[in-house]
Amino acid sequence: MTNADTGAATALADFIAAGDLAGRSSGWPRVAVSEERWNEAIGRLATGQWNMLGLWAETGCVHLAVLEEPQAQLAILSLDCPEGHYPSVSLHHAPAFRLERAVKDLFGLEASNAPDSRPWLDHGHWGISCPMGAAAERRTDPAAYEFLPGEGPGLHQIAVGPVHAGVIEPGHFRFTVAGETIVRLEERFGYAHKGIEALMAGAPLAKAAKLAARVSGDSTVAYAIAFARAVESALGVQPPPRSIWLRALMAEVERIANHLGDIGAICNDAAFALMHAHCGVLREQVLRASATAFGHRLMRDLTIPGGVTLDLGGDGELALRQVLDRIRRRFPKLVGLYDETASLQDRTVGAGRLTPALARQFAAGGYVGRASGRAFDARRLPGYPPYDRLHFDVPILEEGDVNARIWIRIREVEQSLHIVEQILSQLPTGPIAAPLASPGTASEGLALVEGFRGDILAWVRLDADRRLLRCHLRDPSWFQWPLLEAAIGGNIVADFPLCNKSFNCSYSGHDL
Repeated sequence: MTNADTGAATALADFIAAGDLAGRSSGWPRVAVSEERWNEAIGRLATGQWNMLGLWAETGCVHLAVLEEPQAQLAILSLDCPEGHYPSVSLHHAPAFRLERAVKDLFGLEASNAPDSRPWLDHGHWGISCPMGAAAERRTDPAAYEFLPGEGPGLHQIAVGPVHAGVIEPGHFRFTVAGETIVRLEERFGYAHKGIEALMAGAPLAKAAKLAARVSGDSTVAYAIAFARAVESALGVQPPPRSIWLRALMAEVERIANHLGDIGAICNDAAFALMHAHCGVLREQVLRASATAFGHRLMRDLTIPGGVTLDLGGDGELALRQVLDRIRRRFPKLVGLYDETASLQDRTVGAGRLTPALARQFAAGGYVGRASGRAFDARRLPGYPPYDRLHFDVPILEEGDVNARIWIRIREVEQSLHIVEQILSQLPTGPIAAPLASPGTASEGLALVEGFRGDILAWVRLDADRRLLRCHLRDPSWFQWPLLEAAIGGNIVADFPLCNKSFNCSYSGHDL
């Protein structure tokens, strides 16, 4: 239930009421603000009154999505930038700094007085600058990138990537170290940039839905749901109940598979390959059950605006129930093995600690935030169906180390098993998709969906013929990758793979 439903007055509600309404979706407004009001919003972010959910742009305009907890009041603030610049959010609220750099690279809109104005997505190889902006220009010379200097007695730098030894997405890590101790980590990404948002502009919904499902391959279900819900919000479409429950079923199966894989991989980075092997077997069985139930191991392209494309048959339900039974029998033994292996605990307990204060400041979602005391889960707040009819707990820990992030995953696997059982027992009958009527006018929609990493934000604008004018998809990794830089300080270089995997941020989702 949103704050608009309860009628409670909040600071954000008062802020919205004083602005000019520019759009609305699912009770969540978008308001046009002046530069003065934009700066006021930045102040509320800086003092922790609001959380930042996203920052993106259109030609000549920048948008800021904010959330006020615990009332679940959400709004988008839009500022026109006729001169090509806007007051920097990151100057006072650090979580915005990479988003501002991406906005500049794509649209050419500059954050005034930003503490870091280096390019982020643009590595100088596109052939043009600001490809989505009004003044895109041809360019042939790659821009030089300057990492932060490492100065001081006994300090040296270690460069890792972007090409890595394993089968992994590209990303560069620049360590400043004193002996074996990491003094500072600086990340550079953008190597996996695919131009998703530019490809979506002007695309029909069917093509756009496929693009959304490919932002980050391990979260294909969650992204598809976020995009579909945003489009449905724009069109005023209500999917059939059965399709809503099937979406949740796929989302929870996706969560189980990814958490099983992560638990094993983290242990493998601590030189405990036995856990990796056993968790890998369970994950593979989940993927095979998904293929039986939905025709695709990752359940890709099954969620579309208006519903889903494939129903769950008897064989599929049986396969899912069988794999649930296997996990319930085998997973507790693996948890015991993890908990009782002293050499493994020695590597994970206390390593890569993220403080609760930083988790709150960056509005960290998923297991990263919940392992550091932030109890946010988009399934609960602001919430969406069918989770309002399902019983589950959101596990929370305060320690914020690698061990805590493993335990959050363990508890979430247990909760997702319980959710899947409830869905299979309560799955309503009926159609699995609803027709999409043309709105006859331009419209926009917004959705916040919980993926296995955390909350995914989707915002769309459609024309009168249902073609996509603009879509922004924000991965939780935008706020989690910077926190890895903070958490790794004081750890030894050999523990970086362990800490990095415990965050398991998405390169592709972050780079778009």
